[in-house]
Amino acid sequence: MIEYPKGATPLDPDEFSGLKFPHIQTRGELDQMEQVNIQDGLRWLAQQKEINVFNDTFLRELHKRLFGEVWSWAGSFRLTEKNIGVAPEQIAVSLRNLLDDVEYWCEYETYDQQEIALRFHHRLVQIHLFPNGNGRHARIATDALLLKKFGKSEIKWGNTQLQDSGKHRKDYIESLRQADKGDYEPFLKMFNK
Repeated sequence: MIEYPKGATPLDPDEFSGLKFPHIQTRGELDQMEQVNIQDGLRWLAQQKEINVFNDTFLRELHKRLFGEVWSWAGSFRLTEKNIGVAPEQIAVSLRNLLDDVEYWCEYETYDQQEIALRFHHRLVQIHLFPNGNGRHARIATDALLLKKFGKSEIKWGNTQLQDSGKHRKDYIESLRQADKGDYEPFLKMFNK
């Protein structure tokens, strides 16, 4: 079985059986396969002239484009409980509420654009839509919101991969946990540079 970095959400055996490459034995091999797929997904995203980030169909399609060559369940909401996230039967409603909130924040300028994007990211991670790839999906969806909706630059998520263990990942996870409690300051400060 593949080891997960600290703070990562492990897959249950049924989810893991959705791996399209059963010969993969290590986390490094899996990361490499996923990274190739993510690059394909990013190319697909760049080619999209118009996207509606406030649409759950787009968010599912984005996940499928990022992970669908590796996981058979990519783009499908998770069906199992995890150590993070809402109950599986609440995912669709929680996502709809988030998308409605973000549309409202944009229309009424509740927060500045960077803060809207970071709050969107946090809530996507908090809901935890999919069995795997939620952080990477949320970062890419957040960057799509900034680029496509606001015409702004992507967030500088750090010069390290957040899926790798290390201080930056630890700080990122801790700031998300603070945001879970309603304190967005550490998260906003970390990425509002």
